[in-house]
Amino acid sequence: MRTFDVVVVGAGPAGSTAAYRLAAAGASVLLVDKARFPRDKPCGGGVTIRAARELPFSIEPVVEDVVDRFELRVDYSKGFERTSPKPLCLMTQRRRLDEFLARKAEEAGAQFRDGVPAAFDDGEVVIGGERIGASVIVGADGVNGVTARTFGLGLGHGHGVALEGNAPLAARYRGKLVLELGVVPGGYGWVFPKGDHVNVGVGGWQSEGPRLREHLRRLCDVHGVDAGALEELRGYRLPYRDKTSRFARDNVILVGDAAGLIDPLTGDGMYEAFVSARLAADAIVSDDLAAYESAVLAELGALHSASWTAKYALDRFPRLTLAIARAPFAWGVIARIVRGELRDPTSARGLSRAPLKALDRLGKIAEPA
Repeated sequence: MRTFDVVVVGAGPAGSTAAYRLAAAGASVLLVDKARFPRDKPCGGGVTIRAARELPFSIEPVVEDVVDRFELRVDYSKGFERTSPKPLCLMTQRRRLDEFLARKAEEAGAQFRDGVPAAFDDGEVVIGGERIGASVIVGADGVNGVTARTFGLGLGHGHGVALEGNAPLAARYRGKLVLELGVVPGGYGWVFPKGDHVNVGVGGWQSEGPRLREHLRRLCDVHGVDAGALEELRGYRLPYRDKTSRFARDNVILVGDAAGLIDPLTGDGMYEAFVSARLAADAIVSDDLAAYESAVLAELGALHSASWTAKYALDRFPRLTLAIARAPFAWGVIARIVRGELRDPTSARGLSRAPLKALDRLGKIAEPA
């Protein structure tokens, strides 16, 4: 029976980055994914500069647009646009990004097997019918992954839902993210630029699932997109981690979406994928798996708490929340968080604290009992 120090199940951003870091540190690593690469995944395809800074290498080869402007509106009415003197977000496609990251892991020394499903039998990994020995198993197989189910991890997650498709690129969207707030309960609509197209989508509470097509059609109408001609239309679930949910036990660690680690406000999980990959690799290399969960919560806890507060405020008071966001000092804080210059809103100092305190109070009022 072949054995590895680590078997990573799932070659998305979290899994491939963990495999890269582990292999670069000298561990023997098998990275496996049931899909044949390159393959696409439903995702807006934005990598914030904060997320990109988590990587030990550049993703420039797969970047299709660089965003330095945000446009935010409420109920498809007049909103505001802000420009940053530095890039805010790198736009890519998951078929390109995930292929790039998996090959980076290979270059670092990991063995990569795609197109082969993983299963578990009596605590051992079975890859394409072959039993594989592993000192540590990293579950990076997403919100519907088999690793969490097998080992009783990631229980009690809530879920959001999203629906997206691609349309021809209009020049006015180049270099800009458009966020339509207050149009989907528990979420928003978006228009994200890519190389030769835009990704348009809507997301919100799981209860909005039956109405997502209607929401998407409205978004397309407003932006002059033919909803009936959207390509690669697909829906997906977003995991909201329950506060009591475990994402590590014994020799099994979950990273990224498999652990329920996404930002509850934006629904973006790329930063969380890269952070959890780094912390998982650190815990494995230092032979201290027990420290992994607390390290993740220490790094992401304050950010996610602030995101939940803002999400509740936006859901109940969208116009007032947008008014706070456009306050003179608020945008600077938002931009610095997106660029990774501030860890979370609580790190802000000076006059910028005033709008953040107002948003926090609003969110506390809006928070469900």
